[in-house]
Amino acid sequence: MRTVHQFTTSAAARFRHSLTSSTPTSSPHWLTSAGEGATFRVPAVRAECLLKYQLRPRREWQRDAILTCNPDEFIAEALELPDFQESIQESRKSVQDGPAPAEKRSQYPEIVFLGTGSAIPMKIRNVSSTLVNISSDRSLLLDCGEGTLGQLCRHYGDEVDRVLGTLAAVFVSHLHADHHTGLLNILLQRERALASLGKPLHPLLVVAPTQLRAWLQQYHDQCQEILHHVNLIPAKCLQKRAEVSSPIVEKLISSLLEMCDLEKFQTCLVRHCRHAFGCALVHASGWKVVYSGDTMPCDALVQMGKDATLLIHEATLEDGLEEEAVEKTHSTTSQAITVGMQMNAKFIMLNHFSQRYAKIPLFSPDFNDRVGIAFDHMKVCFGDFPTVPKLIPPLKALFAGDLEEMEERREKRELRLLRAALLSRESPQKRVPRDEPPSPQSKKARAQ
Repeated sequence: MRTVHQFTTSAAARFRHSLTSSTPTSSPHWLTSAGEGATFRVPAVRAECLLKYQLRPRREWQRDAILTCNPDEFIAEALELPDFQESIQESRKSVQDGPAPAEKRSQYPEIVFLGTGSAIPMKIRNVSSTLVNISSDRSLLLDCGEGTLGQLCRHYGDEVDRVLGTLAAVFVSHLHADHHTGLLNILLQRERALASLGKPLHPLLVVAPTQLRAWLQQYHDQCQEILHHVNLIPAKCLQKRAEVSSPIVEKLISSLLEMCDLEKFQTCLVRHCRHAFGCALVHASGWKVVYSGDTMPCDALVQMGKDATLLIHEATLEDGLEEEAVEKTHSTTSQAITVGMQMNAKFIMLNHFSQRYAKIPLFSPDFNDRVGIAFDHMKVCFGDFPTVPKLIPPLKALFAGDLEEMEERREKRELRLLRAALLSRESPQKRVPRDEPPSPQSKKARAQ
């Protein structure tokens, strides 16, 4: 089971140390400082993560804190956890005993989750970015938070230039930093990648709120020229029944559909900040991928995503935090699953988890065989849909300690809310309103 092995390795290895901190061959070739045989006139030491140089009391290199990554050790450690090995075996048997696929498994489209956390990058989950490999030579990004390029490098290594060369478009859902600030690096490194591949530079199609243009313009004016890298398609122009008055934008939309072999690229406004969009990609072969961006449960998204093959929906918060979800205009786990059920999505992948659930989110009772959890560097094809839910028991065993801790926090929070509710009921009976003078009986009682 390729998917189970990826999950086991990723989780047990503390969700992958950066490959750039292990061996020189792990790094993309353009990140290394010097090739083999390079000579220096002064002593040179290759930098490593957590390498230290001590000046006093004695000058020396200190390597005791350098991280090492041995997947075999991490897998062995995971297999020693209670019930984990048994749950892996049960999941494998369940997959083997399951019905044979009705149609031949296809490698594409391939969904690669590069960032599945919210707000800020953390060592386990980076911020929002999802790569959709439509074919071997064509791909697009759904959001592009900071660190997206680094995630591509970690995932593809020396193949990163080829992947950047296949990139046809980027969809930016809204202008929060965790969804768009990685775009600049992608644009600049894409130019370098195309040059290394001997391909001409052509502008990248970017579907985004029109307000992105001002941000790009400011960078272009004050930092370095970048506008020639981009052809911007306003996301509002791809809404249902939207009127496109610009022939240039019409031409760009046609180019987008042709390059990605799409019948439709549709957007809709969602319930988050102003100018926040979700999108739906309908391929010529019939599949449909819907991406929510950041949103509360949204009827417009449900209508746009009817009968989706795959819904990628944010699940920022756990069940029981509905009020906080409203305050922050996000969805809870069950709300995200409900949206998928309402649109009759064939499968639902949950992502954009609050960093308080960095390792794993709390599971809701609504989880079923049509729901999966996204992790950074996880790859999913449509043929993996039956397998992904079967990973839930091994994940629960692998992160039993973390889940227990989160359950305890939830119970304490519920007790605090219950106490507060009881106190609010009792306090009106005990308090004497300040705007009313005390009664004669209370004065007499105090005098006695």
